[in-house]
Amino acid sequence: MSETTLRVSKIKDGTVIDHITAGHALDVIKILGITSRVNGIVTVGMNVPSKTLGLKDMVKIEGRELKSQEVDKIALLAPHASINIIRNYEVVDKQLVRLPKVIRETVKCANPVCVSNSKEPVKSTFYVDNEEPLRLRCHYCGYIMEKQDIPKQF
Repeated sequence: MSETTLRVSKIKDGTVIDHITAGHALDVIKILGITSRVNGIVTVGMNVPSKTLGLKDMVKIEGRELKSQEVDKIALLAPHASINIIRNYEVVDKQLVRLPKVIRETVKCANPVCVSNSKEPVKSTFYVDNEEPLRLRCHYCGYIMEKQDIPKQF
């Protein structure tokens, strides 16, 4: 094996999240609720060389397939990520994340006085004003959140 080869074990069943924006693998783990108490192996690769992104992060989660709402969360932090579902060591489904135009109940508004942060029965709702760089606008108060604001709002 040459020094430029990256060797990461294959997983039998689970999910591989690849092409995560460099520096966001730990944010992805956080939004997926993965802690040290999780069953199964979680493998994290950070600042891995990538031909298309320069550097990328990746996360392998054994024994878990992501739900669509989880994929939407990942799109907020890693708009170029791909989700690979693995069964019996084979990729059975591969999809690119897509940022929806409207984001509901995924993140909370960073504006502490927004009605969505009160005890009122309203669900957080944001509109994607811009994808690159990411800008979300709160439906209720109009507050603009940018990409660096997002990880703190999960």
